[in-house]
Amino acid sequence: MSQTSDQAPANRLIHATSPYLLQHAHNPVDWYEWSPEALEKAREENKPIFLSIGYAACHWCHVMEHECFEDAEVAAALNKGFVSVKVDREERPDLDELYMNYTQSTTGHGGWPMSVWLLPDGRPFFAGTYFPKPQFMNALEQIATVWKNEPERIRKAAEQGELVIGQMAASPPPAEGVVPRETIDRAAGTIGGYFDRSRGGISGGGTNKFPPSMAMDLMLRVYRLTQKSDLFDAVKVTLDNMARGGIYDHLGGGICRYSTDVEWLVPHFEKMLYDQALVSSIYLDAYQLNHDPLYGYIAADIFDYVLADLTSPEGGFYSSRDADSDGLEGKFYIWTAEEFEEALGKEDARLFCAYYDVTPTGNWFERFGHAPPGPKNILHITKPLEVFARMHNLSVEELEAKLGSWREKLLEIRARRTPPALDDKVLTSWNGLMIAALAKGAVVLDQPKYAQAAERAATFILTNLQKDGRLLRTWRKGQARLTGYLSDYAYFIEGLLNLYEATFDRKWLDEAVRLTDTAVRHYYDESAGGFYFTADDAEKLIARSKHPFDAAIPSGNSVMAKNLLRLAILLDRKDYRGKAEGILRLWASQVDGAPTAFENLLCAADFYHDRVKEIAIVGDPKDAETKALLRVVFDRYLPNKVVVLTPDADPSEKLPLLARKTKMNGKPTAYVCEQYNCQRPVNSAEELAKQLESTSPPE
Repeated sequence: MSQTSDQAPANRLIHATSPYLLQHAHNPVDWYEWSPEALEKAREENKPIFLSIGYAACHWCHVMEHECFEDAEVAAALNKGFVSVKVDREERPDLDELYMNYTQSTTGHGGWPMSVWLLPDGRPFFAGTYFPKPQFMNALEQIATVWKNEPERIRKAAEQGELVIGQMAASPPPAEGVVPRETIDRAAGTIGGYFDRSRGGISGGGTNKFPPSMAMDLMLRVYRLTQKSDLFDAVKVTLDNMARGGIYDHLGGGICRYSTDVEWLVPHFEKMLYDQALVSSIYLDAYQLNHDPLYGYIAADIFDYVLADLTSPEGGFYSSRDADSDGLEGKFYIWTAEEFEEALGKEDARLFCAYYDVTPTGNWFERFGHAPPGPKNILHITKPLEVFARMHNLSVEELEAKLGSWREKLLEIRARRTPPALDDKVLTSWNGLMIAALAKGAVVLDQPKYAQAAERAATFILTNLQKDGRLLRTWRKGQARLTGYLSDYAYFIEGLLNLYEATFDRKWLDEAVRLTDTAVRHYYDESAGGFYFTADDAEKLIARSKHPFDAAIPSGNSVMAKNLLRLAILLDRKDYRGKAEGILRLWASQVDGAPTAFENLLCAADFYHDRVKEIAIVGDPKDAETKALLRVVFDRYLPNKVVVLTPDADPSEKLPLLARKTKMNGKPTAYVCEQYNCQRPVNSAEELAKQLESTSPPE
């Protein structure tokens, strides 16, 4: 017998702030949040803990909830023999990392929902991911029997589990030097070799393809210095195919988390805030390199999607949109050919369907032989805009106008459908990523509205997600909670630094410095180098990790390395540079053997070795001549730069790069420096362009 969520009485998760936990608040399972209360109950009653970790937009989490956690028989078994704990991995990434390490080590794979059985002291002894009901019931019965009859067997498994987690959380001994320049170049070539040369991305031997944003960042950086065309070609093929593929929402904007096929057609439809930030940022980088209008359009379209759909009234950014609606994955996004004809008229629908590869039988079924019920189509583009326009005797402008009109009509229709669920919690870390991307987009695309949105979000975080000067992790409906993790500091500091370069408002830089000092005080390991993921006064778990690997999102250490290097130049702080070197030494010996685990760390190392452009501008940012100088700076792909500005010479100016900088000939003036050694000051955009285009070899 099964019991649906809305029929069951509320359990204690009804008091949670996480939308994921609230999804389970009417399960018949006697859920606890991770808490001293849950651990104490397990100790007092001598029961194992069943730990279930997932997140609100997770499709298979929903499936397991419906099959298992809403089921009265399953709930009875859990309530009798276990203390059941539900965790949102996005709120508690510390728990997720530790137990995912164990799950992957013992099962050979990982994913969500993650299902782990623990001793009352938190040590794991058995794990898996998604279980259908029969397998889950079998696991519960076997574990309960062994717990009762063979406790020593479970104790030994838990000792081994603690050892596994401890080994994976341990830091390696620091190398003698930082990651060398040749390792960066070699890693970019190795990673580039993994790319699908015809369709882009990395499939890793399977069919799923995730947007490889950090890999492409590294490849573009090395391409800039080496001009190895195969690196840029792999990035371009990937960006082109993602922009045309079904992974991109051609009506509403925004990128889905990954494609389930190598052609980028059928996505896993959930939209995560961090993907919007990372993917838009790499499109901006490529746009600076070749000024392809498509790349600028995609970045702006992602930003506009975030502002329209993932922005709270208070200014913070929500975490995600689910993949499911009305119980079906992707239902919100897929169409029949008949729906287009009804909405657009026969002739316009014919052209629309040709452009987006819509067929009467459904392109999803035709291409892959399986799809939701009925002939469903996922919008994707098979030919570039210019080519399609020429084939149909249209100008590019005419086709663009038609597409805009069609999009508006279809969005009105789609808005009447049941939307996928919104995870409306605000995470400091993911907001930092989005603030960084928006601030970057504001200057690259010359769109002040994106800087304004970034400022609102930054103000929201500083106002609502701090306690006693320290960052908190999560906020929802007026309630902020949980001590911030390293990633919260690292990503938000990066956002503040980008925001300073977009607005030149000194308060953002001052906040970045304050939070950096706080992070150093509570997270930095002075003896071995690197930052711990959790604070020195945070809840003590069975291990304290430095969480070094770049995965779907960059590691806090790799982002902090770059932040420290930028701040070291901006403030002439050698102690910051020393701490960045500590990070780059700590994992230097591991990078060659696993470059895909350190893509963003390698980007930080690229910054370290480069002769960073230190650009100081004296002039009113509202003045047309000052704007022209700034356009020259931000029109170019210069990933390793810092930019400062003062409206006029100010003897009280404390930024070293602005010291003794004055206007030349009474006009806005630019200074291009390296290691505080400056070229002659210039007034014109043309002269500034020449100085920026003259590159010095990296150290």
